[in-house]
Amino acid sequence: MKIVLIGASGTLGQAIDAALSERHQIIRVGRQSGDLHVDITDSGSIRRLFEQVGQFDALVSAAGNLHFGALAEMSEAEYLIGLRDKLMGQVNLVLIGREFITDGGSFTLTSGILSDDPIRFGSSASMVNAAIDGFVRGAAIELPRGLRVNSVSPTVVTESMPGYAPYFRGFKPIPAAEAALGYVRSVEGAQTGQVYPMR
Repeated sequence: MKIVLIGASGTLGQAIDAALSERHQIIRVGRQSGDLHVDITDSGSIRRLFEQVGQFDALVSAAGNLHFGALAEMSEAEYLIGLRDKLMGQVNLVLIGREFITDGGSFTLTSGILSDDPIRFGSSASMVNAAIDGFVRGAAIELPRGLRVNSVSPTVVTESMPGYAPYFRGFKPIPAAEAALGYVRSVEGAQTGQVYPMR
C-alpha cells in the first residue's frame, strides 16, 4: 500500500513508520521535515500535499497541536488552537483526502486518552480528542466507495514522559512501538468507525 503518514518525524510517527514501512510504501510528511510538507491548519496546504502525492491507499495522522492550561486562564483563543489544529486539521485530511484516496482506502486519525480520562489543565485536549472520536464514528457510516475511517486513542507514551510527566501523574505510559500497533490494526484491518484505545 501507498501510505501517507502525517507527523512522521514525531515520537509516535516514527514508531508508526517502523511498524508499517517493511510492508508498505510510506510517504513521510511533516510541517518542516519529511518527504513532503503540510500545515494541517491550512486547507490549501492540505490540498497541495495531496496533489503532490497523487492517488494513495491509506492515510495515517499522528499530528495535531493542543493547548494545555488551567481552565481559569483559558479563553476562546486557547481553545481554538486545538480546534483548528488537531481537530479540524485531521477532519480536513479526510474531507480533502477522500478525493485522492483509492476505493477501499482508509484514514486513521489520532485522539487520545484524555477524551475519557481527563486531567487538570487538559480540558481542551479532552474536548478535541472526544470530538475526533465522534467524527470518526459519524463519518464512518457515510463514507462512500468502501472507504474506512478509524481513530487511535493512545495513553501517554514512555518516550514523551520527560516533558509530560507533570500532567500525567499516576498514568501508566506505554512504549510508542506498542501504541503504533493500533495504527497497524486500523490500516491493515477491515473495521471502520472504531476507536482503538492503546493503554
